[in-house]
Amino acid sequence: MQINPNLEAALVQFKADYQVAGVGALGTVLVLTRKAKVLGLPLDLDKLLTPGGGQVAGLSGSSINKILATHCVLQKVGTESGRTSRGTPTLAKQYVAFLHGLPLLLEPDLDVIELWWVERFVDYFNTEPFKLNYDPSKTLASVIRNLLDQALDRQKKSPGKTTVGAVLQHLVGAKLELALPALKITHNGASVADAVSARSGDFVIDNAIIHCTTAPSEALLRKCEANIKAGQHPIILTIAKMIGAAEGLAENAGIEGRVEVMDALQFLAANLYEMSLFKAADRKITLIRLIEKYNEIVAAHEADASLRIAFD
Repeated sequence: MQINPNLEAALVQFKADYQVAGVGALGTVLVLTRKAKVLGLPLDLDKLLTPGGGQVAGLSGSSINKILATHCVLQKVGTESGRTSRGTPTLAKQYVAFLHGLPLLLEPDLDVIELWWVERFVDYFNTEPFKLNYDPSKTLASVIRNLLDQALDRQKKSPGKTTVGAVLQHLVGAKLELALPALKITHNGASVADAVSARSGDFVIDNAIIHCTTAPSEALLRKCEANIKAGQHPIILTIAKMIGAAEGLAENAGIEGRVEVMDALQFLAANLYEMSLFKAADRKITLIRLIEKYNEIVAAHEADASLRIAFD
């Protein structure tokens, strides 16, 4: 299907201006385009949002997947995609204004626009992911370490990115989801570190505050100190070689013995063994469940599709 060069230029500009890159944002504009096709233009924005105005009505991973399937795209996004971003209503308003501002937009153009966004999903799916190299003869910790090693290699090629920290954070988040199914686990994009934001930590479970980091810093320990003063129990999950550094920083801050410092790989591996009931036959199954949950979290909260993990 051919697209008018001016229309494509406008779509490219909108995508860049409003950072429509992750699954949540791509799903928002795709679902709204389908609504425009069904309901016609102009759209009534008030009727497109949920009663509280916090989300786009009908936006979910399953609705995104259904639209993709009509274009023979069988790869799927996570079921939670598009539901948890606070920026979704704002993007919805911006996109509706964009559609209303396009001159002489006819129904066939909406077909073209929908296909254009579907192609952006294909681009997302085709971004090279990390590969899970499962070897039953190796420890689970070593399998996870291989993922972090891949992330480190990629991070070295893109100075300024925190790829390793993002992978670690979302693996921990996926583990918490599987280990604590009765609890609501809140996830955030890894680009904004909790140590320099208003968040008390990466994960909050009762009074336990979990901080995931590959490079403990004084700023993080100040956050831990604030956790303690607030009656909370900080836990730092980091890589093995940085445990001593984190403990030294805790001592310098005067909070040694009041903040847990753990090897993140052992934290993850121990829980995977427990969830598989230490059965050899179930370890791979449990690991696959972890990676599937991880990919759902990445799809819902990260714009960088290359953070996904594929099974080798």
